[in-house]
Amino acid sequence: MNTRLHLLAFALLGAYPAQAGPPFILAQTIEMPEVPAGPYADHMALDLQGRRLFTTPQANKAVDVLDLATGRVLRTIPGFGNPHAILFRGDRNRLFVTDGDGALDILDATSFSRIKSIELQRDADGIGYDAKTGYLYVSNGGAAAGNDYSLISIIDTAREAKIGDIRVGSPGLEAMVIDNASGRLYVNLPEQNAIAVINLETRTVIATWTLTMGNRNEAFALDEAHHWLYVGCNDSDVRGSIVVIDTRTGKEQRRLPIGSWVDSMFYDAPRRRVYASTGVGEVFTYERQSDGGYRALEPVDTAVMARTALFSAELDLLFVTVPHLGWTTAKVLVFKPQSSR
Repeated sequence: MNTRLHLLAFALLGAYPAQAGPPFILAQTIEMPEVPAGPYADHMALDLQGRRLFTTPQANKAVDVLDLATGRVLRTIPGFGNPHAILFRGDRNRLFVTDGDGALDILDATSFSRIKSIELQRDADGIGYDAKTGYLYVSNGGAAAGNDYSLISIIDTAREAKIGDIRVGSPGLEAMVIDNASGRLYVNLPEQNAIAVINLETRTVIATWTLTMGNRNEAFALDEAHHWLYVGCNDSDVRGSIVVIDTRTGKEQRRLPIGSWVDSMFYDAPRRRVYASTGVGEVFTYERQSDGGYRALEPVDTAVMARTALFSAELDLLFVTVPHLGWTTAKVLVFKPQSSR
């Protein structure tokens, strides 16, 4: 998309970017030619030491292992009903993969053989990982399981066992993020336009924050040091928003316009930037200013429904998954952040 169209897009959204150049440049494209047509690709995980990227091309009902050094598919791991999210524990050489059919599969990360499958309810999807405890939190259940409530199942990744459930009064859950400073877990409740606040010590919902500035909240980014929670909302088929919340009060502070179908968001602390990957084919970026305001940077093109991403602070790279739609083949776009001019 050229600069004129970018400006038009921002005019329609109600924001005008400062002319500072794009916040990313495309550094690498990794094709996944074996993936059949399908509208979605879900979450990813990184093996930093082995320079491997684990992806979940849902149309292939598989996990793809990509070699970042060569830009090739190393391995396709079949046998999933609907793969969603992945955790890689390098210290244990394990992959933990949620399957929407109702399981958490545990694989050896070298042989890729299945070690164990932990039964969950249907719609096992998003995860949150607490590195201090080794606990993995997995959303599952809800309407897909015939319930008016959902579960966040707690998996001890060292014992490779389920140790409990947290019940949340919602027919569906979306993204979650752990606030280590407060010992809380934030979970999106898109059907209620609200956020559940969970005390991880007591394993109970201690508050519900209602959103008024955005609708259908499905993504999170957290600036833990400054107590800002960025909530990605899909307000309509085209337009979306980021609602900024003060985690000390649960109060909405402001609304930042983006495209719709946002599914992944990240906070880049050194640059004080928020990245939002959307299904309208662009990554939107906001940079927090010293006066507390936000500057919209130029959107960066991806592809239609390329809504799922992974930002690695260690590699300083943003990975965006592209599904196979029409003539657009499945791939991962690798972007390098650029400093403002």
